[in-house]
This record gives sequence, C-alpha cells and structure tokens, in this order.
Amino acid sequence: MKDYHINIFWSDEDGGYIADIPDLVACSAFGATPAQALAELENAKKAWLDAARAEGKPIPAPHYRPENYRAS
Repeated sequence: MKDYHINIFWSDEDGGYIADIPDLVACSAFGATPAQALAELENAKKAWLDAARAEGKPIPAPHYRPENYRAS
C-alpha cells in the first residue's frame, strides 16, 4: 500500500516547522525541528483517520505528488 505524501517546511510566521499531508484536508502539525514536526504529524494522521472512520466519512486514497515527481 502506498502512503501519503508529506510536506515539511519552515514557517517564519509560526517560528518552527510545519508538516502536512495534502490528501488529508487540515491534517498538519508543528515542531521545533523537522523530525519533531514529522512525529507530531504521525499523531495527527492517526487522529484524522480514526475520526473519519468513526464518523463514517470516506478516507481518500493517496494521490498527491509534487509537480517535480509527476511524469510528463
């Protein structure tokens, strides 16, 4: 099974790193380091998926790919 693409980037506004999963709307996390942001995102991802399942909402299949990885 494929997993979801994760973006990790520095945010001047937040003063730390943000990690997000584009395929899961509003699934993001903050950390002082990239590793911390990723660890927090894993918790957020689990909570997002658990909540969707509990509410009977559809879970999107992984499909996001950054432009530089898409085939021409």
